[in-house]
Amino acid sequence: MSKLARTSRQIGTIIQRTRKQRGWTQAQLAERAGLRQETISIIESGEKPSKLPSILAVLAALDLEFTIGPRAKGTASDIEELF
Repeated sequence: MSKLARTSRQIGTIIQRTRKQRGWTQAQLAERAGLRQETISIIESGEKPSKLPSILAVLAALDLEFTIGPRAKGTASDIEELF
């Protein structure tokens, strides 16, 4: 199932949920992505800017992909309901 994310916090939430569904710790995901655990924490929180290559490495480690498409016409509350 596709998940819609428009903010860094929403991307982080998707990453965190997927990691937890797999039963992985942040350290395990970091090892698989070739990053530090602290970087995973920053990405999942979405509070600080993260480098795109780091986000892509995490997505690859989780077997997820980044897709770009036209912005859907929906309200902010429609998107928030996904999270």
